[in-house]
Amino acid sequence: MTNLTLWGAGTSRTIRAHWAMHELGLAYRCEPIQSRSGETQEPRYTAINPRQKIPALVDGDFVITESAAILAYLSTTYGTETNALVPTDTRQRARYDEWASFILMELDATSMYVVRRHHGLPEIYGSAPVAVDTAFAYFQRQVGRVAATLDDGRDWLMGDRFTGVDMLMTTCLTWATRLDQPLPDTLARLRDRATARPAYQAASAANDPAYWA
Repeated sequence: MTNLTLWGAGTSRTIRAHWAMHELGLAYRCEPIQSRSGETQEPRYTAINPRQKIPALVDGDFVITESAAILAYLSTTYGTETNALVPTDTRQRARYDEWASFILMELDATSMYVVRRHHGLPEIYGSAPVAVDTAFAYFQRQVGRVAATLDDGRDWLMGDRFTGVDMLMTTCLTWATRLDQPLPDTLARLRDRATARPAYQAASAANDPAYWA
């Protein structure tokens, strides 16, 4: 019986944790609670994550939250030489962390989540069309700069090997695609390569709360 329990399903952030599980070939169980459903405020979950956000991973007596941190923990703890998602070389790890910070802050938090709040959930956060337009414009500037990095012909952000930062990037790119945001060709191809992976396909199914019913 697995010691790994993943809490959360149904969002662009929870899919990152499901995806990591499948890339690493790990058996796990899921409590498919959803955001803004009231489930994250229930005592049983608040005891696991007092911040009441998903996802959260329970590994025996250890709890880790935040999707990028879960991904890195799973790779470091359970990854092998052939499937690890996070590099171990000091400078390569520093470059990985640089990419992860950029994606999480500049593309996710500063760009797409502003749109999520003020375009997708105006009844909660208020309608702010200027903020939404500015966030989209900022996203476009930043992905243009990322695309320039890929002009050297590399398949993935870190080079020839698929890593966790490609997962983080892909979730932002698929999010943007759903919102009809155009992508540079190099990033559209990265998105397509990543979403064609069997582990992504399996994670997409597992990220549906109905999967665990």
